[in-house]
Amino acid sequence: MKGLCTGLAAAAVFMATGCQASEPPTQVVYRFDDHRYLELKGWDCEGELWYTDTKQGVHSQIASQFYRIFTKKFVHPSERYIAIPWWGNITGGFSVSKDYGQTWETGGASMSPGENEPDGSNAPYYDDVLSFTVVNDQGFLQTKHRLYMSSKPFDDPRILPGGSGITYTASDGAVHHIKPTSSGPAWGLDYITKQGLKEDTAQFKTNYQGLPDKVPEVKGYTGWDHMRCDMGVGR
Repeated sequence: MKGLCTGLAAAAVFMATGCQASEPPTQVVYRFDDHRYLELKGWDCEGELWYTDTKQGVHSQIASQFYRIFTKKFVHPSERYIAIPWWGNITGGFSVSKDYGQTWETGGASMSPGENEPDGSNAPYYDDVLSFTVVNDQGFLQTKHRLYMSSKPFDDPRILPGGSGITYTASDGAVHHIKPTSSGPAWGLDYITKQGLKEDTAQFKTNYQGLPDKVPEVKGYTGWDHMRCDMGVGR
């Protein structure tokens, strides 16, 4: 009986230490600057994703599981508007915060419906993506064929609650009216190309007008230009 008890005690110690050893490791996978970064908690570079801003005292969860790092060029000096892409899932859009990372939009940002791609599809293929840049509270996804971008960082006051709505004349001469309650996604939650914008009523909103033809130049950026992850961490 004494030998059995000793064996059970040893097994209990092994199980306890084993549980401690199986705690998923955490590693920094992206740095925006010296006080803002992303952490991934999980095995084999997949798991929870957290955003931290040590100056603002922000520590918020972006993904509770299944996050895998974006492998393309990623430059992100923007602080108020934060957009985080997922590996292989550009068609699903981005995780987005519009309040310095304190909260994250349910559903995030998505690609605008329409023929954004040369083949008629509305979203790019991951292998065609070249870079994602977020600057001045606006996101720019550059692909081999197109430049996708979010709107300027404000909503047209005419489509806000209590606004007048937007009246416009279509190419066939018909007059239409966009009501504030049916005006589409808020700023920063819709990515579109200039080709797709020509066929979208968003073109009549002030925050979609005067958009650039190329990704704005970023100067003095001190953050990483790619996400990084060590597959063997914690082993």
